[in-house]
Amino acid sequence: MTDQPLIIAVDGPAAAGKGTLAKALAARLGLPYLDTGLLYRAVARRMIDAGFDPADDAAHQARVLEPEDLARSDLRVPEIDRGASLVAVQPAVRAALLERQRVFAARTGAVVDGRDIGTVVFPDADVKFFITASPQARALRRHRQVRGDAALEGEALRAAITEIEARDARDSSRETAPLVQAPDAVRIETDDLTAAQVLEKACEIVGRLSRES
Repeated sequence: MTDQPLIIAVDGPAAAGKGTLAKALAARLGLPYLDTGLLYRAVARRMIDAGFDPADDAAHQARVLEPEDLARSDLRVPEIDRGASLVAVQPAVRAALLERQRVFAARTGAVVDGRDIGTVVFPDADVKFFITASPQARALRRHRQVRGDAALEGEALRAAITEIEARDARDSSRETAPLVQAPDAVRIETDDLTAAQVLEKACEIVGRLSRES
């Protein structure tokens, strides 16, 4: 660690628990929190609302993104899950949002979560985590986020798993900033851990790295 503001990168695939960890970790450490995935979701929502397919050129919508776009309540629905993945593969969109992410954390430090934080946005982050879980666990978590306690099983569960795996494939195979684990990131598998257990594990790692620096 240095005397510079502390930056913690939290990467991982969809519904692995990275956002839950990042928010809790930021609160525990007194740091600002940035969900970069929300930026891409907001761009996708702007595209859809304007009558465009999110697969079309979305650079303009990324450049004109406003704070109120991030506060909308309809950013975590299935059509935006797909749309965010489609706009996120576009180099011009990622370029438009990159500086916004770096400026956010530069002055005060931050906990930042996404899919390329430790590899592209903040390759020199003080601490890097890669949070992941099995496709089935992640499909069930995403279902609970959207549908609450409604059951997900049988064919519906298999379809949800297929969608999660397709999202992983798109994110991992894109040419620009693919989803990969940074070589120096600490990997945490969350299948059998509660959110509280993941937080305590992460805090222990941050504390250990701070003592070692």
